Amino acid sequence: MEKSEKINRHPKRKIKKLFVSITLFFLLSMIGKIHIDTNTFKLNRISLQSSKLAVGTEISLLQITDVHSKVFGKNNEELIKQIQDLNVDMIVLTGDLIDRKTSDFQDVFHLIDKLVQINPQTYFVTGNHEWDNPRKKEFLSGLKARGVTLLSNENIELKKNGSTFHIIGIDDVSTERENMEEAFYQVNDQVYNILLSHSPSVIQKYADLPVDLVLSGHTHGGQVRLPLIGAIVAPDEGLFPHLQKGIYNIKDNSFLYIDSGLGTTALPIRFLNQSQISLITIRSNE
Repeated sequence: MEKSEKINRHPKRKIKKLFVSITLFFLLSMIGKIHIDTNTFKLNRISLQSSKLAVGTEISLLQITDVHSKVFGKNNEELIKQIQDLNVDMIVLTGDLIDRKTSDFQDVFHLIDKLVQINPQTYFVTGNHEWDNPRKKEFLSGLKARGVTLLSNENIELKKNGSTFHIIGIDDVSTERENMEEAFYQVNDQVYNILLSHSPSVIQKYADLPVDLVLSGHTHGGQVRLPLIGAIVAPDEGLFPHLQKGIYNIKDNSFLYIDSGLGTTALPIRFLNQSQISLITIRSNE
């Protein structure tokens, strides 16, 4: 009887060991994935077309958003090297370069110095964390002194290969700092219009915007995502948000693109949602 009982226990031990091994494997895999997604970045590429651009015209923008003072490699060397290699027409910074509690701007100002050296056409709009930071004025003055163009409810007209287009920048919608009348002053909807808005909720708040492309951040793509479900929660969007990350069709030939950003807030982790920057290319239809 004793021998029979010993034989019967072995399968249970094996099952227990197998369960522990599988659990440990998944736990270590999850930790590894969190580390990669939080501390390394990728380049996301988006390609669009428009009949508003002259034949053969191509506009390239690099979008950087929601850095939250995050640093990749010593002095952001990894990030800077990637940006140098892209050779884009302009760089757009769609808010939350810093955190609301950031008091030392050294790292972000070093990054800004390098960005402006790479491309003097660097544009910035505020996010909610800039507005919540008690040293906001000092930070914005520092950006301006380093050659960044601050678009505070205003627009700029640019040309390339005979095509005219506008870059429109608004202050953060989530903190109700925007002024749409000022931002769109003398904007011609017959040309290609790009709106920089930290919060994607601008498309919910304002219907029929005369824009072809909205570039936003703010959501972090949910920061932590689940398979098949996506984001669990996002700022201003609540649980299982509709606006998470990626491209959304607003209306015919008008799109919203949400970049999930580089940094983190609240929880200092990302999962199934790697830090990223985005290369957006807009080409003529022919």
